Amino acid sequence: MQTIPRDSSLDSTLDVVREGFPFIWNRVRGLHSDIFQIRLMGQRAICLHGPEAAQLFYEPARFVRTGAVPRRIQTTLMGQDAVQTKDGNEHRCRKDAFMSLMTPQSRQTLMQQLAREWQAAAEHWTGQQQIVLFNEVLEVLCRAACAWANVPLPEKDARHRAQDFWAMVDAFGGAGPRHWRGKRARTRTEDWIEGVIKKIRKGKLHVAADSPAHVMAGLRDADGDLLSARMAAIELINVVRPIVAIATYITFAAVALHEYPAYKGLLRTASDDYTEYFVQEVRRDFPFAPFLGARVREDFTWRGCDFKKGTLVLLDVYGLNHDPRLWPEPNVFWPDRFRNRPISPYDFIPQGGGHYSGHRCAGEWITIEALKQAVTFLNDGITYDVPAQDLRYDLTRMPTLPASGFLMRHVRITGQPAPTAVQTSACPFHH
Repeated sequence: MQTIPRDSSLDSTLDVVREGFPFIWNRVRGLHSDIFQIRLMGQRAICLHGPEAAQLFYEPARFVRTGAVPRRIQTTLMGQDAVQTKDGNEHRCRKDAFMSLMTPQSRQTLMQQLAREWQAAAEHWTGQQQIVLFNEVLEVLCRAACAWANVPLPEKDARHRAQDFWAMVDAFGGAGPRHWRGKRARTRTEDWIEGVIKKIRKGKLHVAADSPAHVMAGLRDADGDLLSARMAAIELINVVRPIVAIATYITFAAVALHEYPAYKGLLRTASDDYTEYFVQEVRRDFPFAPFLGARVREDFTWRGCDFKKGTLVLLDVYGLNHDPRLWPEPNVFWPDRFRNRPISPYDFIPQGGGHYSGHRCAGEWITIEALKQAVTFLNDGITYDVPAQDLRYDLTRMPTLPASGFLMRHVRITGQPAPTAVQTSACPFHH
C-alpha cells in the first residue's frame, strides 16, 4: 500500500491563511505529488490535484458533501443546509430546481435585464468624475438578478442589498470583522427573502410561474414536503447571490482589458467568438475559488492510497488552472489558448467540475454570458480613462480583488448598447 506524502506542518490551518489560493498548488510542487495529506483545524485531510483527481472527486459513490462545509461558511456564504451541502435524492430535488432556471430563454431574459441595467448605470456614470467599477457592478448585477428572479427591490434599498450580497461572499475566507459583517448580512438578507417567499405562498405577491422566486417558493424535499419558508429563502438567495458575485470576474476582466490593450481590437474584429476565449482566460487566470471540499463516503483505495470513511478531501481549483502540464505558460494571459482546446469536465474547473447534475455550479452558463456581455460593453459601449491606481490583488486574501476596485474617470457612452443576445458554447457537460 502506498503511503500518502505528508506536509511537514503539524497543522496547516495557519499556512492556508498565510498562503491563500496557492496553498495546495505550492505543496503539489514542493512534494512532487498530486496527492498529499495535512492536518487542518486538528483533523486529517487529503489534498488532491489534477484532472484525474477531479474526476475522482466528483464521483458520488466516493464522496459526500454532508459535513464538508464548515458551519462558518454556511452561516455566511451559502446558508445552513443549502443545496451545496446535500447528497443523493435531496440534492437532486434541489439541483433540478436550479437547473430548471438555466434554460436558454431564462438566461436570455436575464441578459436583457442586464443590458438595461448596464445602460442605466453608464448614463449615471457620465455625471460622475470617478467611479469604482466593482462597487457599481455589484449594484448592476443585484438589480438585474432581482428583477429576473421576480424579487421586489425598492430603489432606495438597491445599493445596500448589493453590498449585503457581497458581504456574504467576502466572509467565506475572512475572520473577525469580515466574518461578522457576512453573518449580519446573511441574517438581513434571509429575513428579507423569507418575507418574499411568505407573500408568494399566501398569494399576496404574484410572480411569473417560471421565475426563480416562484420555483423556490414551491420547492419541495425528497419526500415531497414543502420546504420551510426560511429554507426556500436560502435557496432563492443561492440563485441571486452568485450572480452578484460575478462582479469579481467583471472587475478582473476590466483589469485585463486595461493591461492587455492589444486584445481590444481582436475583441472587435476577430471573425470567431474571441470574446468567449477572452472571458474563459479571465476565469482561468484570475483567482475565484481556491479549493473545494468533500468527505469520503466509504473506505476505498485510489492509486494505492487509502481513503477512510469521513476523511475530509480538498480538491485544488486554483492550482489546476495554473498547472503548466495543462496550460503552457500558465502565468501569461493568452485567450488564444482556448481557440482549439477541447475542455473536459475535469481539466478546467473555476466554478467546480463534473456534470451539472452533480455539484458543478448551476450558474456557470450565466457567469460566462454575463462576462461576455460586460466585456463587450466595457470595450465598445463606453469610453473612459483609467487613472494611476493599485491594480494588484492579494492571493492570500480569499476572495480577492484589485486593491483599487478599478477606478474609472470621465465615462462617456458611445451609443453601442450592451448585447442582449449572448451565446456560449463553453458548457457542454449538462445532461
